Amino acid sequence: MQAWQVHENGEPSEVMRLQDTERPTPGDGQVLLRVRAANINFPDALMVRGHYQVQPPLPFTPGVEICGETEDGRRVIANPALPYGGFAEYAVADAAALLPAPESLDDAEAAALHIGYQTGWFGLHRRARLEAGETLLVHAAAGGVGSAAVQLGKAAGATVIGVVGGAEKAAVARELGCDLVIDRRAENVIGAVKEATGGRGADVIYDPVGGEAYTQSTKVVAFEGRIVVVGFASGTIPSPALNHALVKNYSILGLHWGLYNTKNPKLVQHCHEQLTELAARGAIRPLVSERVPLDGAAAAVQRLADGVTTGRIVVVPSLENGAAV
Repeated sequence: MQAWQVHENGEPSEVMRLQDTERPTPGDGQVLLRVRAANINFPDALMVRGHYQVQPPLPFTPGVEICGETEDGRRVIANPALPYGGFAEYAVADAAALLPAPESLDDAEAAALHIGYQTGWFGLHRRARLEAGETLLVHAAAGGVGSAAVQLGKAAGATVIGVVGGAEKAAVARELGCDLVIDRRAENVIGAVKEATGGRGADVIYDPVGGEAYTQSTKVVAFEGRIVVVGFASGTIPSPALNHALVKNYSILGLHWGLYNTKNPKLVQHCHEQLTELAARGAIRPLVSERVPLDGAAAAVQRLADGVTTGRIVVVPSLENGAAV
């Protein structure tokens, strides 16, 4: 089979190599899956660079989220067990963690449903307890993680403000259903949020960016508001001023979705059932901006790492070389 492998850490476009390898052999409790589609996530880029909290042994195949097919023909969503990741024709996954792929979504959409939407659902509903009628602010609203939070926020009945960087991403955020879109490159985020909310601020803020975005969040969070810290795509990890949280009476909530797989896996299953229902009635649908063949994976991971993508890029091994659509 063909698989992308990383023999040394570095930039994805430089260190990812497409190679002919043997199909991986499943271990105890694992299954071999034919990869129908593999979604590209920011952790893939971090892992290739050697900057992620999980560092698989070299060489490894990246790709942490797939829609795959079991030997008996079942279409499933899985997180491959590294080092045999999803940017390959076959991957290995834990049998107990397989989830049925929603019939309402195609392979690429199903591959993009799991991590981003589970993170959004847990962040907004489990951690922040978002209520209908509240105002939700989403940083990086046109990205893979942000776009999921926007759709989930709208489905929950919230007024959604999306913050993006650039006119192209602003257009995507509007198409996603944001009630207000703020281009941080052309507008003052703090002033725009305060004006839109009558000075009250946002009840829930979803932040996968960190850095300056987090600083802005602390200035526009409402009384009894909740800031959900999801990640640090900016590369800068903030140092919260806890006296500020005390004086303004807001909460800072950390979210590490991966922990639920070991701490409370039944909640992951429950969340998937909720997401499947939302997808079936059209309330959510992963924004797949690009489908690329297997030989385009390294370049696509690099584009994601460089922050120039919108929505999700999905690798579809069955696509012919150069046939990206």
